[in-house]
Amino acid sequence: MDFDFNEEQILMRDTARKFAEEIKPTIEDDEEHHRFRPERVRQMGELGFFGTVIKEEYGGTEAGHLAACIMAEEVAKAHASWGLPFNMQMNGPALTIQRFGNDEQKRRYIEKLVNAEILGSFAITEANTGSDVASMKTSAQAKGDGFVINGSKTWISQGHVADLSLVYAYTDRSQGAKGMTCFLVDLKTTKGVSTVPIEKKFGLFCAPTSEIYFEDAFVPKQNVLGKLGDGFKICMSMLDVTRLSCAARACGVAGAAIDASVAYALERTQFGKTLSEFQMIQDQIACMVAEHEAAKLLVYRAATTKDKNPDARNTHEVSIAKYYAAESAVMCANTAMKILGSYGYSNEYPVGRFLRDAKSFQVVEGTSNIQKTIIARHALGKG
Repeated sequence: MDFDFNEEQILMRDTARKFAEEIKPTIEDDEEHHRFRPERVRQMGELGFFGTVIKEEYGGTEAGHLAACIMAEEVAKAHASWGLPFNMQMNGPALTIQRFGNDEQKRRYIEKLVNAEILGSFAITEANTGSDVASMKTSAQAKGDGFVINGSKTWISQGHVADLSLVYAYTDRSQGAKGMTCFLVDLKTTKGVSTVPIEKKFGLFCAPTSEIYFEDAFVPKQNVLGKLGDGFKICMSMLDVTRLSCAARACGVAGAAIDASVAYALERTQFGKTLSEFQMIQDQIACMVAEHEAAKLLVYRAATTKDKNPDARNTHEVSIAKYYAAESAVMCANTAMKILGSYGYSNEYPVGRFLRDAKSFQVVEGTSNIQKTIIARHALGKG
């Protein structure tokens, strides 16, 4: 499989790399104050970051999933929080609407998500619903020319800043997963919707996270995405793409941890020589590099597979990439902490942030255990 980047992909990578350099001066201050900058998301939209898997008629570039992964990796290498909008704008809402929405929904929402005129999100997780998506309690009952949604969602990225959310709820619980439906909900204008920011968390400090509450929130029937009962299918299809982006961002964090470790090892002296001259340090760096390169190959393979057949499910390849990249990111960040010693534990260096952010990839969009379950079921012929 050829992973040589074409001219367009190289240009997009370089654009993302330049953007990453531009945001570096404010990163640590933004981290300290948990600051989200909506203007930065708009800048990303203007640069074309959110259009690679979107058709030109809706403001996209059709550059593909590999291009999206390349850019997400570069941005996350500077700051993982700013890799998240790739999912919130494009891989989640925009692409899902493009795949399952009607013409009116596509015209109404996609281009605005691509250029970041509106901010997006998707709402799956609940207090007692994580890996087991089908166990969600949120319901939507038919009423007049629409549906009334009741329930709550938690750990929703961009929830309290988003204009639009893809909300998953049961319209017919008796049908099990086949009774779940996806709704396009305007969070800021729909009565009965309220949001609360989650302010205490371990990492991703500049990526807003929220709880969303629905109390007799009325959504017109034209806001049903796809058909009634298609929600679970739509959700799983969406996760194939959002998980891929998570894997790419994990590679970015791992790469940053390696760079920080190498720079420190070349500079720091002990016992009359630099750390880079000690075989134990060389061993640690070698293991980091090998894990990182393997993770990138798995991510690029999954992206390339998706580009070859965008409408086909490639859950197996994505799960392998997501699992391995997440574990690699944590391993690289943790090793960087060891190499830097006390300085790794200090906020004077960014490796503590790398470790906090890396841990998120073992959880979001399906935990590492869920990815291993998917991988094993495929190997056992049960997938």
